[in-house]
Amino acid sequence: MKPFTQEVVNVIKGIPAGYVMTYGQIAQQAGSPRGARQVVRILHSLSAKHDLPWHRVVNAKGEIVIKDDEGRFSQTYYLQEEGVLLSEAGLVDLEKYKYHPD
Repeated sequence: MKPFTQEVVNVIKGIPAGYVMTYGQIAQQAGSPRGARQVVRILHSLSAKHDLPWHRVVNAKGEIVIKDDEGRFSQTYYLQEEGVLLSEAGLVDLEKYKYHPD
């Protein structure tokens, strides 16, 4: 596994229940501030293999970016089970739920 990929996996595994991180924030923590799209790719390809808490990752606006209804429902459900509430518009309040590992 490439070093950036390993760092992304480590960062995602470190997000505690009840919190979220953004794709860009994860890329920054993993050492590539412009690597948000790579984080998306890594999540898509390695979530099952590494048992990543994929549902704790949202975009910079606090939105769930999964396009299919089943995936959106699953992510919403898992977040709510951990106590993360979404607005009626489907947004996570990043001021309240964004995890800051430093």
